[in-house]
Amino acid sequence: MFDIITSPIDPSAVIKEVEHRNAGAIVTFMGTVREMTRERKTLYLDYESYEPMARRMLENIGGEIRKRWPGARTAIVHRIGRLQIGDLAVMIAVSSPHRKEAYEANRFAIERIKTMVPIWKKEHWADGELWIGNQQGTVSYTDDRQRCEKR
Repeated sequence: MFDIITSPIDPSAVIKEVEHRNAGAIVTFMGTVREMTRERKTLYLDYESYEPMARRMLENIGGEIRKRWPGARTAIVHRIGRLQIGDLAVMIAVSSPHRKEAYEANRFAIERIKTMVPIWKKEHWADGELWIGNQQGTVSYTDDRQRCEKR
């Protein structure tokens, strides 16, 4: 299961994808929408993605994990669209025969997602908004006080 969806993520369905008889550990990561970003109160987030490429990249991450941690199984689901505070934005489940490998592979997955998968979020606050696209280190910032672009 490597997917980009617009509906809420079902954690039990993601976990079920990696369950198997030789799994001694299943480690999950659930990224949620937080209310405070630095000193600013977040109202909501908008996520966008280049979906066909994003799905392929998620599958590639799963392949990297299989090669690096033999016996590991991975499922990754990322939600796009408007998400409210507390909503689940991304879920990763990794199973493996041993817990150490499951923890390592899970952390590897989220770090790879943040650096290479074409998913962007726009943070909305009462006094501004910010597009975040980690893949190329791009950030666009727009509000009433300031407008700048960093590339």
